[in-house]
Amino acid sequence: MRLALTALIVLTATAAAAHGPRPVGDGKISKSPRQGFVFSCQQRFNPNAPGARKTGDWLRGGIFHPDEKVAVSGSVTWPNHRLDILVDGDTRTIRANNLPNHATGEFPVSRSDPAYEYDRNPNPIREQNILFRLPKDPVLAASPSCVPMGLVGFMLTGGAMYNALDARGEDAASHEILDRCGGHPQQTGQYHYHALSDCYPDGTDAKGHGELVGYALDGFGIFGASEAGNLVMTSDLDACHGHTGDVPWDGSTRRMYHYHLSPDYPYSVGCFMGKPVAAATGRQSGGQRPAGGRPDPVASVAAELGISADRLRRAVGAPPPNIDRAARELGIDRNRLRQLFRKHRP
Repeated sequence: MRLALTALIVLTATAAAAHGPRPVGDGKISKSPRQGFVFSCQQRFNPNAPGARKTGDWLRGGIFHPDEKVAVSGSVTWPNHRLDILVDGDTRTIRANNLPNHATGEFPVSRSDPAYEYDRNPNPIREQNILFRLPKDPVLAASPSCVPMGLVGFMLTGGAMYNALDARGEDAASHEILDRCGGHPQQTGQYHYHALSDCYPDGTDAKGHGELVGYALDGFGIFGASEAGNLVMTSDLDACHGHTGDVPWDGSTRRMYHYHLSPDYPYSVGCFMGKPVAAATGRQSGGQRPAGGRPDPVASVAAELGISADRLRRAVGAPPPNIDRAARELGIDRNRLRQLFRKHRP
């Protein structure tokens, strides 16, 4: 009984700390791996990009007070939620429709919602076609690589995990108005998170290590914000927001690299320690394949960059793609963009 009570006290204290004040992550974008920063593939941002209209008093003096932040109202359930994970040989295949297994806020944000004063997100949550083929046993790359704007992993709730940045390059969790599960939809309706969520699984193993809550695009696991019963902070982790240790993995305990969620910036994956895969994503109505069944190279490149295919099409223009112009408009390295188009050439 005493042990159970002690565990409850530790969990309660940990949960309270996870919602405590923390520095805002604005400006913490790096051009190489750096602890506490996002090593972003995109380096230039539009300060006038769509997003929150204004901030509230939960941001004071460069400190974010998450327990004071307004959330999008509503409790919308998604009975059609689908998530299938299959291990076959050396591959872990994830198929999903990106509808979460928990209730969300009501999007688009209603005029009657107090959140509307700060963020008028006009996007409804829509089903997506999600397909990842990840390595079952991922390995470390020769060097870490940058994360794209948008999707860096997929969570076991059925929602996507995005990096810590909003479209303006600011700390999304601090500025954008999210629902009570810490999520919201972007332009195509993809429901996603940027940070910790009260709606993730919050269990621990016998040693107090957070349980698996998702997979990064390089195949390594994303685990909860607990290590040996203590709250994990960015200072406990490496430049990519992870470390090597014993974790539950496919029914056994393995010593391997893994990422952690944490309550402080950059919250999840700050860069990739393994080789990320291209994620096949898209609206249910279209996916990534146009009429005729051949892969759409622009959609494939956009998926690797973590941006919408429509945005990339506008940037590159009519075929042949204008790589130089797109690189300038999107703030993406020209050589990387050219390599991706060569990789996905039909």
